[in-house]
Amino acid sequence: MREPLGVILAGGKGTRMGMVPKGDLALGSETLLARCEGRLAPQSCDVVVVANAPVQTKLPVIADSMTGHLGPLAGVLSGLEYAHTHDHSHIVTVAVDTPFFPCDLTPNLILAGLNHPDGFAIAITTDGLHGTFGIWPTKLIEPLREFLDQGHRKVRTFTEQHNAATAVFATTVPDAFFNINTPQQLEIATQWL
Repeated sequence: MREPLGVILAGGKGTRMGMVPKGDLALGSETLLARCEGRLAPQSCDVVVVANAPVQTKLPVIADSMTGHLGPLAGVLSGLEYAHTHDHSHIVTVAVDTPFFPCDLTPNLILAGLNHPDGFAIAITTDGLHGTFGIWPTKLIEPLREFLDQGHRKVRTFTEQHNAATAVFATTVPDAFFNINTPQQLEIATQWL
């Protein structure tokens, strides 16, 4: 497998953050999107952003291919479709509001994916599964589109149905998968810097 395409999932509405695109929020001297790009770029061959509103970046930005704000799986689907048309067999996904994700995310997901016939794996810690952090084969495009067409939205349901392998990540301080959903959580992340 060649290095996967990096996909930053930034399509959320940001309702708890005052409707500001989360990727544009400042964490220290950088935006959340810039921080994610800085961590993901060394781990992937190229990086794209899935966003449904304008975001500040020089990276290619793609919108959800399915309308209606269907959640992170719609972003994964758009990333997979883009990857397929650009001759990539896999994507590695990260959430834009999780700026401390591991700098060895991709290699660990690839290793875990060796336990799946198509190289499909997601991250797990003692806190549970982190389904938006995964390596996804483009072979999942049709099953994922069908899953969303049927009205399903839960990442965990899809990953379990397709027997995704899991890559185990250690508990860290700060938490590598700390998710920023509120101004208070942004303040906590700022203090960790």
